[in-house]
Amino acid sequence: MPAINRDLLAPLAPGGHGYVLLVVFLSAIVSAGAGAWIYQIETGMGQTNLHPPIFWSAYIASFVYWIGVSHSGTFISGVLRLSKAEWRRPITRIAELMTIISVVIATLFVFYHLGRSWRWYYLIPYPNQREIWPDFRSPLMWDATAVFTYATASTIYLYLPLIPDFALARDRIGGWRRPIYAALSLGWQGSQQQWQALNTAIRIITPLIVMVMISVHSIVGYDFGMSLVPGWHTSIIAPYFVVGAVHSGLGMVAIGLYVVRRTYRLETYIRLEHFDKLGKLMVVMTLTLAYLYFSDQLTVWYGKVPDHMAVLHSVMSGTFAVPQWTMITLIYVLPLLTLTIPAFRHWPLGMMLIGLSINVGMYIERMLILIPPLSHPRLSYNWSDYFPSWVELTIMAGSFALAVLLYVLAVKFVPIISIWEEKEGHLHGRESQ
Repeated sequence: MPAINRDLLAPLAPGGHGYVLLVVFLSAIVSAGAGAWIYQIETGMGQTNLHPPIFWSAYIASFVYWIGVSHSGTFISGVLRLSKAEWRRPITRIAELMTIISVVIATLFVFYHLGRSWRWYYLIPYPNQREIWPDFRSPLMWDATAVFTYATASTIYLYLPLIPDFALARDRIGGWRRPIYAALSLGWQGSQQQWQALNTAIRIITPLIVMVMISVHSIVGYDFGMSLVPGWHTSIIAPYFVVGAVHSGLGMVAIGLYVVRRTYRLETYIRLEHFDKLGKLMVVMTLTLAYLYFSDQLTVWYGKVPDHMAVLHSVMSGTFAVPQWTMITLIYVLPLLTLTIPAFRHWPLGMMLIGLSINVGMYIERMLILIPPLSHPRLSYNWSDYFPSWVELTIMAGSFALAVLLYVLAVKFVPIISIWEEKEGHLHGRESQ
């Protein structure tokens, strides 16, 4: 057990020159994104390429994408904890950190899209006598409420298992971090009563966080499905969004596993079997998402409704054919061709590349959900096209860099693998032998 403490607290040590350079580089990109956002606020939303009839675009697509990535921690940790899958232990914390950071980034994209960001309080469901704003019947109001609930529950879900690890760090790490660890550990001493209270709290919140996860992305899907826009108005959109979110989340976990394993030499804890089991989950999600996507397109094809068919033709053989087929290749074809091979699932670099492929494809897919339906309204004379402006691209790049930066900084403060759960797994392994 002392070896586990030493190995898993080692990443909390101060970083070297490479770490500092990475932080500086990411901070520079974040600063560029912040500058672009300030420029957009000062000069107006005209700096984006939003125009009639395309009022939702890159910012909303990015919001949907990052909310999807946030499902990684909830699915990996919550669902696998409920199913008592022992192999989850070394990777739960890696995924849970992704959840919190992704929710933060997704929330930022709401503010980017607002234009008048100082009017953010209109998103809060507060009582008002004029009954003008906010509209409590709007799916967007459900969205704001659901995301806030998800962020709160995810923070609690991340923090509870961290308490014993914060106590361990409090006793072994000095400097400016010790009083912070002491405050966050809540006086943890490892007594029997404290362990019982912790396990009870985790058992209570785990099923709740899974239900919130499903409801959040269902509501994000309802933002589109409740409208009458061709391409959005479909009853299958809620499960399609949920499965797509889990798909991108699993891909991001594969990237995180490889980077953490390689950077901090944690091959003893993040083993090949973890990549193998993660790959099997990714195959299941790929097949499920492909089924839902095929069912949706098949319904449109046989319906032959003209405005819906216009959208379908634009993505299959028209203006958006190239990104459409690129997305299909990255999300469905490559994962099925590779992850169904057992030897490939034991190749960490290959798993990371497939995770990257899935996330690039899912980002394109989120853009394709938004742009083609909006660019092909029912009146053909109003058809249009869209590509993000340099301001939008800079803000998107800065937000991605901020997500990586927050993760890089968090790794130096939070044990990236749950130490007490890893010890518990070793004890279970010995008892079963």
